[in-house]
Amino acid sequence: MEQPKNMTDEELIKGIAAKDHTALKELVDRYQFMVLNLSNSIIGNRDDAEEVTQDVFFQVYKSAHQFRGDANLSTWLHRITVNKSLSFLRNNKKHAQTLSTDIEYEDGNKIEFGSSDEYKPDELILKNEQKKLLNRALNSLPDNQRVAFVLHKTRDLQYKEIAKIMKRSVSSVESLIHRAKLNLQKELLDFFEKNND
Repeated sequence: MEQPKNMTDEELIKGIAAKDHTALKELVDRYQFMVLNLSNSIIGNRDDAEEVTQDVFFQVYKSAHQFRGDANLSTWLHRITVNKSLSFLRNNKKHAQTLSTDIEYEDGNKIEFGSSDEYKPDELILKNEQKKLLNRALNSLPDNQRVAFVLHKTRDLQYKEIAKIMKRSVSSVESLIHRAKLNLQKELLDFFEKNND
């Protein structure tokens, strides 16, 4: 029997645990852009992020009965997405990692850092180079620093929520983000010093 739309997150998980495909479809409709954008921010390749997104929802379908409700559903989805994305990167080391700073919203609009019709061609080239440089710097970060930084900067999550997702203390998350910022500054400074000699 088909459940009514607009179920709460708790109802969705209970429905999925009972193998209700309507609940799964609503969960996917509700959270697919969040999962896809987070995965894309970590992996840097849209096609691979789509593959990971499918894996995330398959994992949710398989393990919904294990969801204890001690965290928000979105926190649990963030955690699964981070783990699946990092696992994908570890298993596909042969692919060059290029972190994506693109964010797509549910209406399909994409915000790309450094792309706007307002810019002149030479400004577009400069912005594109800056984006590549930022991606290179982000790729140089250790996984935990990169994940904490991406969750904070592209998902706009607070330290407390990131701590839940990463299963770390708030102070640990603060430290990871602080070290990520310092490492990014160092990487960017080194690049500019090398290229301005």
